[in-house]
Amino acid sequence: MQSDSTREALAILRDGSHFGWHVIPLLLLVLYVYANEVERRNWNVVFAGLALWGMDWFNEIWNALILHFTGFAPAWSAPGGSTAYLILVGLNLEICLMFAIMGIVVSKTLPADRSRRILGLPNRWFVALAASALCVLVEFGLNAVGALTWDWPWWNARTPWLIFVFGYLTFFVVAFWVHDMPGVRRKALAVGAIYAFDLACLGVFGSALGWI
Repeated sequence: MQSDSTREALAILRDGSHFGWHVIPLLLLVLYVYANEVERRNWNVVFAGLALWGMDWFNEIWNALILHFTGFAPAWSAPGGSTAYLILVGLNLEICLMFAIMGIVVSKTLPADRSRRILGLPNRWFVALAASALCVLVEFGLNAVGALTWDWPWWNARTPWLIFVFGYLTFFVVAFWVHDMPGVRRKALAVGAIYAFDLACLGVFGSALGWI
């Protein structure tokens, strides 16, 4: 039996009738952010942003698969009817566009000196931990207003470490790893591998099998 929030989300899943014009300026904002960094040839930041976005797609795919295999609920869902388009059960278009630039925003706070320590921690780890903690707090707020719902006892405010580690920390760790890779080619190959895997999963579990 599906949870109430899951049924609400599935009722609007990939329903284009909820389109809102706010999506267009949001899309232009994302394109502007990337165009600005490309113009500056700031490839570290560009590929960090793309890597984080690819990691979010991976998370959203396994989240939707949890619903398929349990028949009850995903780890999180986005049932709010105010979205312009619900892509996957836990991913609406607004969330998608937000994650598209999150990696760029956070990676621009990284110190140029990779060896610099902050509060005794390597700066990459400090920024990743701090950004993840902030994201979890935001998610708590979204849950409080019903925009993002949790139905499992192992993924909620009482078990924040799972949200912290698997919901965000892995995103930033991979993004910063790509950011610090030597050479544009290696960055492109790493990001390409992430997206190739995502597309394969979407093709198999989505288009072919209809599980997500």
